[in-house]
Amino acid sequence: MATELPENSSEVLAHIEKFWQDRKPSSPIYQFLLEDVAFTHASKGLVRARLPLTKNHVNTHGGIHGSVSATIVDWMGGMAIAAYDNRTKTGVSTDIHVSYQSSAKDGDEIEIEGKAGKVGGTLAFTTVTIWKIVDGKPGPIVATGSHTKFVKV
Repeated sequence: MATELPENSSEVLAHIEKFWQDRKPSSPIYQFLLEDVAFTHASKGLVRARLPLTKNHVNTHGGIHGSVSATIVDWMGGMAIAAYDNRTKTGVSTDIHVSYQSSAKDGDEIEIEGKAGKVGGTLAFTTVTIWKIVDGKPGPIVATGSHTKFVKV
């Protein structure tokens, strides 16, 4: 179940939305998979968003594709780093781990949360959780991930 969130920051949310709009055009895969993502919360180092799943997100068995979950972990890790201190460069991935715990299908909506646990001078460490939305709120965890990025400018 999702945890209680700190107070939403309109400044951080505005930064994240602008950061995303500036970044999206240069990434065809993000455009393809995350076109309909909507941010719901942003505060220092924490971002939440919702995404309705379509046939583009699922595998041949009808469940969210593992590569889609991994892409979401990669993307949201960067968003959490950007939210940490309103930065516009979030570094390059050095390590990503994803654990798949349940599934979601075409027509379901997922909630995605990224947390920047530590953003240092060289490395940033993030965690990402993907929930399936049930009755309007986060239900079962679909996947969790950790993402490390090299952030030295």
